[in-house]
Amino acid sequence: MKLNVGTVDRVLRILAGLVLIGLAATGTVGLWGWIGVVPLATGLFRFCPAYTLLGINTCPMERK
Repeated sequence: MKLNVGTVDRVLRILAGLVLIGLAATGTVGLWGWIGVVPLATGLFRFCPAYTLLGINTCPMERK
């Protein structure tokens, strides 16, 4: 698995994921808020399958 999510992208994904999960857990938003698991996971693993399909890479350096 090649890393394709850079630092700024990663931080924004993790924050967005945590906010959505928090809103869903408190009942502020409906069940759709649990979709926050997706950006949280892609931020934590630094890999986004959609980026691979679209040929996007926000990671500044290539790691092996």
